[in-house]
Amino acid sequence: MKLPGLLNRSQQTLPGVIGIARVDRRSGDLLKRLSPGDVAVLDQLDLDRATADALVSAEVVGVVNASPSISGRFPNLGPEVLLAAGVPLIDNVGAEALRAIREGSRLRLHEGGVFIGEREVAQGTRQTPDSVADQMIEAKAGMSAQLEAFSANTIEFLRRERTLILDGVGVPELETAMRERQVLIVAPGHEHVADLKRLKRYIAEHKPVLVGVEAGADTLRALKHKPDIIVGNPDGISTDTLRCGAEVVVPAYTDGHAPGLPRIQDLGIGAVTFPSSGNSEDLALLLADTHHASLVVTVGFQATLREFLDRGRSGSNPSTFLTRLRLGGKLVDGKAVATLHRSRVSAGAVALLVLAAAAAVVAALAVSGVGGAYFDWAAGVWNSIVDWAKGLFS
Repeated sequence: MKLPGLLNRSQQTLPGVIGIARVDRRSGDLLKRLSPGDVAVLDQLDLDRATADALVSAEVVGVVNASPSISGRFPNLGPEVLLAAGVPLIDNVGAEALRAIREGSRLRLHEGGVFIGEREVAQGTRQTPDSVADQMIEAKAGMSAQLEAFSANTIEFLRRERTLILDGVGVPELETAMRERQVLIVAPGHEHVADLKRLKRYIAEHKPVLVGVEAGADTLRALKHKPDIIVGNPDGISTDTLRCGAEVVVPAYTDGHAPGLPRIQDLGIGAVTFPSSGNSEDLALLLADTHHASLVVTVGFQATLREFLDRGRSGSNPSTFLTRLRLGGKLVDGKAVATLHRSRVSAGAVALLVLAAAAAVVAALAVSGVGGAYFDWAAGVWNSIVDWAKGLFS
């Protein structure tokens, strides 16, 4: 009598979203292990857009965060990205959840609860578009404190690396010539794939030096462009891209240690190191400027104040700000370049203009007194060509 009841109960569909748990406190390590259908369990205060974009690209079905995804310090962008993509976010479940949830277990997310089967293993807050919007409004009040902290960090960074920023001391030499050439730098930022596609005409016309920053180098090759220079930790770049023939620049700490160098050595690829506490994007900008590029076009770089303060960029903000000050007017966002090229006259419009001009000439000759003579001459030339062609086959 009890067996049918148990079977019916097990066959009932429990509410919520179900997926395989992938657990890690370090978001970077977690992102490498994700597969479609997984539930990402992480511990990241102020979830940034770069991490959220990676989670969406991995096609996770849910995200569980041990920390608050919006702390109120500043309006970070990650939660909006997840919810816009339809990915449920259960927030602030506590650090204990990372110990209670085992890697590979089958998780079910419902409302604010995290379940294994019918057993609740963690409880948090299910974020919604309305709750995120309310928290973002409150978080804007924290921007002034963040800007003050940023100013202090900028001064400290300038003390440490003033010779690099002001004089270019420590920038490695490269074989690729950039003097008086345009340089296009592609970083794996928001909408960088779409922005790079819109620059197809610009690349074909100006043939700029192509610089791929980390996964941006893979994007260049995916869109049938060969990068001339690759900047970034090789651990995040595919082997085929590293072996495509581009010069490789590996960021290193100020003491000279480069974490990604062992992989380069294992692949037997030549590379140079670039010691600095700046991020890979800023190192690519410094390379272009120090080697006298005439114009630097960027794709996938942050462009707004909210992006600038986003957690994923916070550690490099001082170098980011000072590097852009150094480049000044030669630095142009790729969206602006794509807009300018899109507004140019197309080849079809030029062809129509030529045809219209030719039609106007013909009409003028037709109504003029000498038009008949020109038409008779043209007819004679045409008949001569036809007779010559017939003679070839007779």
